[in-house]
Amino acid sequence: MADPATYRPQSSDIPTKPGVYRFRDEHGRVIYVGKARVLRNRLASYFVNPQRLTAKTRAMVFTAASVEWTTVGSELEALQLEYTWIKEYTPRFNIVFRDDKTYPYLAITMDEKFPRALVMRGDKRKGVKYFGPFYPAKAIRETLDTLLRVFPVRTCAPGVFKRAEASGRPCLLGYIDKCSAPCVGRISPEEHRELADDLCTFMGGEAGKFTRQLTSQMQEAVGKLEYEKAARYRDDIAALNKVFERNAVVLAENTEADVFGIHADELEAAVQVFHVRDGRIRSQRGWVVEKVADLTDAEFVEQLLTQVYADHADRIPREVLVPTLPDDIEDVTTWLTELRGSNVSLRVAQRGDKAALASTVVENAEQALRLHKSRRAGDISTRSAAMQELQEALGAETALLRIECYDASHTQGTNVVASMVVFEDGLPKKSEYRKFSITGDAARDDTASMYDVIYRRFNRYLKEKLDPDTFSTGEVEAGTTEKRKFAYPPSLVIVDGGPPQVAAAQKALDDLGIDDIPVVGLAKRLEELWLPEDPFPVILPRASAALYLVQRLRDEAHRFAITFHRAKRSKSMISSDLDAINGLGKSKQEALRKHFGSMKKIRTATLEQLMEVPGVGEKLATSIKESLEDTSRAGVNMTTGEIVD
Repeated sequence: MADPATYRPQSSDIPTKPGVYRFRDEHGRVIYVGKARVLRNRLASYFVNPQRLTAKTRAMVFTAASVEWTTVGSELEALQLEYTWIKEYTPRFNIVFRDDKTYPYLAITMDEKFPRALVMRGDKRKGVKYFGPFYPAKAIRETLDTLLRVFPVRTCAPGVFKRAEASGRPCLLGYIDKCSAPCVGRISPEEHRELADDLCTFMGGEAGKFTRQLTSQMQEAVGKLEYEKAARYRDDIAALNKVFERNAVVLAENTEADVFGIHADELEAAVQVFHVRDGRIRSQRGWVVEKVADLTDAEFVEQLLTQVYADHADRIPREVLVPTLPDDIEDVTTWLTELRGSNVSLRVAQRGDKAALASTVVENAEQALRLHKSRRAGDISTRSAAMQELQEALGAETALLRIECYDASHTQGTNVVASMVVFEDGLPKKSEYRKFSITGDAARDDTASMYDVIYRRFNRYLKEKLDPDTFSTGEVEAGTTEKRKFAYPPSLVIVDGGPPQVAAAQKALDDLGIDDIPVVGLAKRLEELWLPEDPFPVILPRASAALYLVQRLRDEAHRFAITFHRAKRSKSMISSDLDAINGLGKSKQEALRKHFGSMKKIRTATLEQLMEVPGVGEKLATSIKESLEDTSRAGVNMTTGEIVD
């Protein structure tokens, strides 16, 4: 660890303007990003007596090896640049508000001929109307099932719809009157779209219109003595009322707000947010995050709002209620207003129903933190025990905080590829995964392939170490990015295989002059660990957490290598048949692959379909069609490339 005194800048060199600062470790990796109204004052707070710092802030400044800053024109610009850099570098010491799931929406696909109602997650699609989010997912599925009684719109997948259309028989929902069965012509496209519009109107909050209409129809049926029809209307009204009973009205019907609650201790903080739409609690979300920097409550709220809304401008409500206002409330409010495109009110609820709801949200945060601590104890202790056990078994001098695992894949010596996967603190870090294509002499066998991969990976590391990027600590243009590192040195290298693969990997490190990174091989047969030049393997207990950790690493490396190998093999199969066609160059081959996706689809395509590919005219399309038909008649399986009898 570096001594903060060795990289502390002179106070006179630090500007007194607003700006954003970055702490880097000895490998140049950004480990913390922060912003300040006055850079000099903020940075000075990190270089005081270490005993005055919190445990995590002290760990951060001792892990860092340098600090740099960027001045900007205003605090609003600093807020935006801080978020951009946090997203770009994902610093390990920054608070990151992320939960482990996406939330479901009720979606109506109004961009289709027959709109479909379904529950969707993930990114929004143009032409689709969304309502929500809802939590839990079961709630919206039950709601949709109830609404189909009154608004029997299509809910089936495209494949089910086409099969019903072809057979002339609707699916089960069509028989039980929970679908109007447009697939068999029971309802016209125009009438079905009107049903979908009514469902959208209802979900938009205009429930009274439909309940009044159904009530009127029920009374009319009673007047005509049509009691069975009246009973159906009565049940429809009950169904609509049931939908709204699931979300009790807590505020005025026109209320659109997000209510945040926070409960924290010295090390962690739990955040809860209730999404209120049309006066009803539509959904709830929560996070538990580590507190790294010595942030005030106001600074914590500012970071929370920045990360929650920056990528979801469409979800910003008219009103945001927080437990504490940010110090830069005007800048934050302006930023939220610009994102939303209309005014946003950011305030603390003081009295009335909103204050009561805010208190409830805080209670939920307190319970969430208590539950998190009870669950997290076992999870962290297991990972820590696994890394500690593996370190002791291998006799490693340092903690195995970063482990890299390598695996090679090929088909009888062709299309040789390799993978590198990374685990940090016992968890996968997929942004650091790498793929390697291996050609020439290096592809002749597994040991040569392993030597090639290890040599290339660490040769690149040495080059970047000897010639690092230069970083300015003065004023630089906001929004500029730097070249990302290939990787950082691991605490342990694991190769898939026994003594031959380990020896190859160790030789690659020796040839590069690297002697401080341990190498070990994991053999599949008995799951033993092989060390370089050691005639006996290390046997981990079968039920040990360390063995489970290395197995996860090996399996992940194998999966990643196989995925890359299959993609490369599929591409080469297509190319081998297309290379023989006159006038079809690499760029047009790539266009064909992109357009059709497989050799089978290219072979069965018509002339008109081939001519839809950019750059393929009638003459070339004819040549492609004739050439592939000749190859097929010659007895070549176009999918596998094998000769058939």
